[in-house]
Amino acid sequence: MSRHVAIVTDSTAYLPPRTMERHGITAVPLTVVLGDHALEEGTEISARSLAQALQKRRPVTTSRPSPEVFAATYRAIAESGATGIVSLHLSAEISGTYDAAVLAAREAPVPVRVVDTGMVAMALGFCALAAAQSAEAGGTVDEAVTAAEKRAAGTSTYFYVDTLDYLRRGGRIGAAQALLGSALAVKPLLQLDGGRIELLEKVRTASKAIARLEEIVAERAGSAQVDIAVHHLAAPERASALADRLRARVPGLADLHVSEVGAVIGAHTGPGLLGAVISPR
Repeated sequence: MSRHVAIVTDSTAYLPPRTMERHGITAVPLTVVLGDHALEEGTEISARSLAQALQKRRPVTTSRPSPEVFAATYRAIAESGATGIVSLHLSAEISGTYDAAVLAAREAPVPVRVVDTGMVAMALGFCALAAAQSAEAGGTVDEAVTAAEKRAAGTSTYFYVDTLDYLRRGGRIGAAQALLGSALAVKPLLQLDGGRIELLEKVRTASKAIARLEEIVAERAGSAQVDIAVHHLAAPERASALADRLRARVPGLADLHVSEVGAVIGAHTGPGLLGAVISPR
């Protein structure tokens, strides 16, 4: 690796593989446990397989990478010539990935700055991309961290799920909130707030919830230059339609990414997920 500062993230960033390769970003995989099988996200289990397992109500859990996996990654990057590493990860409120990275960083052969971005999915991906672009421009470790933190500070994430049951089972949202949604037969809109998943609004039907999601994203984007990512799980038509409408409604749109989330996030949201990340440049 010719660049002095290397960028590491994790598999929940959901950056396109070509983008990661072009910018030299390394992603450490989280694990999905399906029955008795532990499978690495991105290589050993697909979003489609995960959605099918959830629909069949098979038990699915997730786990963080071990500190040993991070340590091996940091060693390999140092051996390839990097003199510093910025390691950016999904919210510590959601996963223990950040803690595992911190443990590994203490023994790394080069300085490693581990950052809890408070983000997830392409909200995390945009942070990793900002750090990589800083490093490519000759930035130091501190400058790459600052670029990532600046991107995170302006980024918002909103999403719709068909049911809160998956988030409740995984402990990512309170049982009381999940019960309220089920009892009232409402469709929930959620947001990432302070690194936590919070109930934003309760809407009566799926179509109204998705229309409201569009409104929120358009309002949040305003006229500023922004990148947007539209995510889904087993709902490609919903995602494509939302992306088309946002192209027409967001005057400052720079890049628009449409992608299916991976198995780790999908395990906690369930099929039908539709989300949007708004990230000002």
